Amino acid sequence: MIKSEMVKYRTEDDEITGYLAQPEDGGKHPGVVLIHEIFGLDEHTKDVAGRLAAEGYVVLAPHLFSSRRLSKVLTIEGISETMKFMMSLPIEKQRDENYRNAELQKMDGRKREMISDVYETLFVNRPVDLLTGYLSSGVDYLSNLENASGKIGSVGFCFGGGMSINLGCTGKTDASVIFYGDNPDPIDKIKDVKGAVMGLYGGEDTRINSKIDELVKALATHKKSFTIKMYPGAHHAFFNDTRPHYNDAAAKDAWHMLLDFFDHNL
Repeated sequence: MIKSEMVKYRTEDDEITGYLAQPEDGGKHPGVVLIHEIFGLDEHTKDVAGRLAAEGYVVLAPHLFSSRRLSKVLTIEGISETMKFMMSLPIEKQRDENYRNAELQKMDGRKREMISDVYETLFVNRPVDLLTGYLSSGVDYLSNLENASGKIGSVGFCFGGGMSINLGCTGKTDASVIFYGDNPDPIDKIKDVKGAVMGLYGGEDTRINSKIDELVKALATHKKSFTIKMYPGAHHAFFNDTRPHYNDAAAKDAWHMLLDFFDHNL
């Protein structure tokens, strides 16, 4: 049986809402911090948490945008409208500031301001250190649960993949899994990783993949245990079965890779 509930945990000076899923068998289990995509904590993330809990893990999926500091800007509506806007742009134009701003000017004032604020926070001046602190506090929360066995890993997708390896760079986790996420910046943060690292990538995800060589070099330079796998033909977000680029074969293989990796390291 699996027990799931919404919880709150304290950070250094704030409070985060999260989704906790865990086996209800009275035993002790390793923990996993599960990190959502840039859309925030959604039903897909909760579903993955439940699947991991069914495999014997205590899973905390923080809603990283729920803090007092971020929730006023990173609202559900704001994130949804921003991502809808970004996806409406040609892929090659999404990082073109002049083109993007020209398209924004076509919108009404309220929506334009909302999208601009969210874009600035998530894509231009993303508060990586702050978010990593929220995740670090999540590790502490998991560690203090009665059914925690001691070891804790992390896994994240897209935005969450990048945050998973940033959490790993704190040295507080025993395994870090990146699903098509950005590298830590600066890349030399990798020296502080304590546990093993696994990266899973879609072959068609050219922007993310352009930096994989830097990650591999840093992991090798600092003598870290790592596994990298590329899925030819798969796109960004290939694991998410609620997104248009879901790839069933790649997602199923990646799930088995994830379970084997956690089983070995946690």
